[in-house]
Amino acid sequence: MPSVDPLVTLPQTRTAVVAESAGKLVIKHDLPIPPLAPDTVMVKVAAVAINPSDAKFLDYSPAPGAVHGTDYAGIVVALGSDDEALRGISVGDRVAGMVHGMNKLAPEVGAFGEYIVATAHTLLKIPNNMRFEDAATLGLAVGTATFGLFNMLRVPATLEQLVDGGIHEENREFVLVAGGSTATGARAIQLLKLAGLRPITTASPSKFDMALRFGAEKVFDYHSETCAADIRAYTENQLAYAFDCIAEAETTELCYQSIGRAGGRYVTVEPFRESVAKTRELTVEPSWLMATSIFGNKIALEGAFARDAVPEYKVFGGKAFAAVQTLLDRGLIETQPTKSMPGGWEGVLGGVDIIRSQPPSGYKIVYLV
Repeated sequence: MPSVDPLVTLPQTRTAVVAESAGKLVIKHDLPIPPLAPDTVMVKVAAVAINPSDAKFLDYSPAPGAVHGTDYAGIVVALGSDDEALRGISVGDRVAGMVHGMNKLAPEVGAFGEYIVATAHTLLKIPNNMRFEDAATLGLAVGTATFGLFNMLRVPATLEQLVDGGIHEENREFVLVAGGSTATGARAIQLLKLAGLRPITTASPSKFDMALRFGAEKVFDYHSETCAADIRAYTENQLAYAFDCIAEAETTELCYQSIGRAGGRYVTVEPFRESVAKTRELTVEPSWLMATSIFGNKIALEGAFARDAVPEYKVFGGKAFAAVQTLLDRGLIETQPTKSMPGGWEGVLGGVDIIRSQPPSGYKIVYLV
């Protein structure tokens, strides 16, 4: 039987933000409380963050009737029945994480709800001195950065080394993070630094200080015509790893031009331009990721975005979030700057419009709900 907070009486219905059609969200006040799977917890949501993917999936891959949203923070009010999967999690814990919203295969799952069901393996217990609105920035950025760096890009460090203080080899590898002021980019820089690697990144000059604070060894102005040449010079033409958090044609070209003469690997967060990839198809191995793969489930989207279920990815996700939990407990994880917006759930509707038209740089939009 699920464990429920005796001080909380769960209602029969909840308020949530759901997709009505392409590009349109609505607020529903009478959705049923979702059932708990054995390896999940129920969270009373306190804050949510808005991501660029929230607008993209709503516009191009809507699932009418599905609850939207990925990033959340709140308080655990009920536990599933799998004691092993839920080890260390208790009713009353302050938590944050990511869920697979806008999911036609599980329309009840999504962060933009008064009460949500969240998988335990993509959940972080947050310290008492961390605000919910700051914690809400962690989930998707942690999932994307860990999956991208340690699974797809296969940087020369492991999750175990990340937890154990990083590698200590004299000739530590450079890793380029394109888009160091994005939430995923900032998280990637921090994890690479903690893993003992040498993160370098691109950003606009106004964001240099932030990238350096997160642990970048060197920041390059992506506006500069000599950016790629400057990176090649700094890395002595030996860069072998590039993680593109912007995923535009220009950043793919920049990464390809920055990778050293011996080649390497390139990973991005959206489909890359094949025309660019062909320019170095013999020396650079490209790939792109869907962060929601970390749940291990089938992704029911069209075309290249469709994914079969890969249970091993769920195992990886559990290890990745456990590693970050250790770092968080040690006080080594700094959250992304935030801009807290008013309006609760009504505000969330506008937040998706904001991020569609004017994506923020260097901070995340969050809402207390």
